[in-house]
Amino acid sequence: MQEFISDFRETIETATKQLERITEQGSCVPLEEGKWSAKQVIGHLIDSAANNHARFVRAQLQDDLVFQGYEQNEWVEIQHYNEEPWEQLVALWRNYNLHLAHVISVANDEKRDRARKQHTLEEIAFRKVGVDEAATLDFLMRDYLVHLRHHLSQIFAAVD
Repeated sequence: MQEFISDFRETIETATKQLERITEQGSCVPLEEGKWSAKQVIGHLIDSAANNHARFVRAQLQDDLVFQGYEQNEWVEIQHYNEEPWEQLVALWRNYNLHLAHVISVANDEKRDRARKQHTLEEIAFRKVGVDEAATLDFLMRDYLVHLRHHLSQIFAAVD
């Protein structure tokens, strides 16, 4: 787990440096026609951090991994991320994820690794887990980082 936490933190710090090189103006431009801008993608990642933060904590308080999803497009639209300062969004994204790295690092080992038959990871996870498969909080935590890296790579591919 320690290696995962180190990797997560390094991803955050490396990406932050790259994100800080994107200009305010550049952060508002859609990454592709009809797609989100860098601001909106980072906003989505902030929303994902908020939703997964709650899941990571709740999973240690309940016997299952049953969680609500959220309407990601509507969340981005309602919050008008393109109207917030880029520097502020990057700082919030960085700090929230550093906190999540901490939350993951102090998670109860037994609760993190316990296989649970009842879950909604076929709906909410980035890498889906079948309804008939058991899932763990550890999987959900690692899946969060896969999702985060996926969206960061979209930003960096578009702005390089």
